[in-house]
Amino acid sequence: MGEQPIFSTRAHVFQIDPNTKKNWVPTSKHAVTVSYFYDSTRNVYRIISLDGSKAIINSTITPNMTFTKTSQKFGQWADSRANTVYGLGFSSEHHLSKFAEKFQEFKEAARLAKEKSQEKMELTSTPSQESAGGDLQSPLTPESINGTDDERAPDVTQNSEPRAEPTQNALPFSHRIGNRLQALSHLSSAISKHWEAELATLKGNNAKLTAALLESTANVKQWKQQLAAYQEEAERLHKRVTELECVSSQANAVHTHKTELNQTIQELEETLKVKEEEIERLKQEIDNARELQEQRDSLTQKLQEVEIRNKDLEGQLSDLEQRLEKSQNEQEAFRNNLKTLLEILDGKIFELTELRDNLAKLLECS
Repeated sequence: MGEQPIFSTRAHVFQIDPNTKKNWVPTSKHAVTVSYFYDSTRNVYRIISLDGSKAIINSTITPNMTFTKTSQKFGQWADSRANTVYGLGFSSEHHLSKFAEKFQEFKEAARLAKEKSQEKMELTSTPSQESAGGDLQSPLTPESINGTDDERAPDVTQNSEPRAEPTQNALPFSHRIGNRLQALSHLSSAISKHWEAELATLKGNNAKLTAALLESTANVKQWKQQLAAYQEEAERLHKRVTELECVSSQANAVHTHKTELNQTIQELEETLKVKEEEIERLKQEIDNARELQEQRDSLTQKLQEVEIRNKDLEGQLSDLEQRLEKSQNEQEAFRNNLKTLLEILDGKIFELTELRDNLAKLLECS
């Protein structure tokens, strides 16, 4: 028989971030079909979901797995074989509860199947009990499970009465528009919150960088003044050394003073070198501050673009609401017309019945 789907629903699929083990990473851009499959050859149950031709979920249910509801519309389970955690976001709490019930049901079935398989292996390994091995059966088959989602609904509607078709055909359109409106609202809100947080962070960083830039500018001016003073002092000392060298009578004192002055000059040159390095560092900080300012301007521009896109999404949302309202009005008018037509048909049928009865009476009298 191979694998057969025994229950299906639709949900947004997520996987845990393998690096942080905390954040959820979406693996589908929109809601996809998530199905339980039963493999009758291996007697195992699997959860499978495809996004196009790519398998984004392929998880074999084992007895030690647990499905946890983390919110009203979100649930998760860990798959040790795949070394990951899967998360599903449903459109309603009812769909989440139904999926969790099926998970528990198939988990129990997998446990029973494992126990039966072990018993069968024990029986086949015992020569005196070989005949009992043929009576073992899998605890659950696709035909015995009555858990299918809305995907089986079309088989029911095909056998319904013709006058119920307008209502059944109109409901999916309204449902799709409602889902799309909800998705657009969530997307718009998430984008706005994200960029508001980014703008607040950038404003704080900009204030800090502005203060650091002002402080660096003041320090640069102060270092320049000190550098000019040191240069003047060095020139004065050089002149003083020259004057002292011209005085031969005070050679020893001049030599000693010259040595001290040379040491002082060396110290001043070292200090000057340190100050120049400090100036270079401050210049680099200023350049970094300018780059951050440019990044802030770029992000501000992106935020404006996102706000414009948000307005466009709001316009689309308003248009879809108007289309939904128009569709509902048309549907209501169609129902009223259908009801009127049915009443007219009932009247005509009643008149035909009376006419048939009268004709029958005439025939009897003749």
